[in-house]
Amino acid sequence: MSNQLELRHFRYFLAVAEQLHFRRAAEQLYISQPALSRQVRQMEEVLGVQLFERHNRKVVLTPTGQYLAEELPGFFQQMERMLEHSRMIEQGIKGQLRLGYIGSAMQNVIPPFLLELKKDYKALRFHLEEMDNQHQVEALLNQEIDLGFVRLDRVPHRLEMRPVFVDTFSLVLPEDHPLDAQAFTSLEQLSSEPFILFEEKYSRSYFQKVMQLFDESGFHPITAHYTVQANTIYRLVENHLGVSIVPTALKDGYDMKIRFIELDQTALRTTLQVVWNKQNTNPVMRHVLDYLPTQL
Repeated sequence: MSNQLELRHFRYFLAVAEQLHFRRAAEQLYISQPALSRQVRQMEEVLGVQLFERHNRKVVLTPTGQYLAEELPGFFQQMERMLEHSRMIEQGIKGQLRLGYIGSAMQNVIPPFLLELKKDYKALRFHLEEMDNQHQVEALLNQEIDLGFVRLDRVPHRLEMRPVFVDTFSLVLPEDHPLDAQAFTSLEQLSSEPFILFEEKYSRSYFQKVMQLFDESGFHPITAHYTVQANTIYRLVENHLGVSIVPTALKDGYDMKIRFIELDQTALRTTLQVVWNKQNTNPVMRHVLDYLPTQL
């Protein structure tokens, strides 16, 4: 790239591409409109491309300009991450790992993973955020997080995925429900009860497996409520508004008047996967995957 171009040229271009108006972009950048026009013209001349079609009343991106407008934000995000890691190294912090996760991953996968990692990388900083499956996929594609813990069977080709925990399903009942583990033989015993389930958008593959459980039992469930939060499910069950089915890992960490019956007689299982972006440039990523369990 010619040394006649500086980062400011690209930032100026993005401002005009966003506003599609030189005066408004100049006001946003706190520079004069003629100065902004000169900088964008210089960028076009150095690159040998036309970025905008200029008309009397409007500015339109050319196909080349549209391409750059889509690609440059990712470039600046990657540069900011690189500079952030540089600042952390200067401060004696060896890196940062950003994790997205669904609630059940915090039960028995993430805590031991972080503890093992901290033994060897004591200065490593963690940022954790509970997110649904789809938001994790989007954040991974945008490199806003480094690792995701999801219940999905497929992810976009830019992402890599591997299983870390295979779990059974469990039935969730009010504490005083007449059906207990000894009397339980089939989900069909609950065919007349309303069910509270995770929404299909939470994970289509997970939802389909739950529906398979009902298919195996020979009935279609009466669904009273859908949600994406286990805590909401348990509160509704506790208050006799329905029964539910959840991954067995979610039975721990809640103090409510509910009980669980593990559905371990069925071959159906739900798998927690770790997912990452193959193009992730975070140097910490070279080491962390070795600390995660692998279950096939």
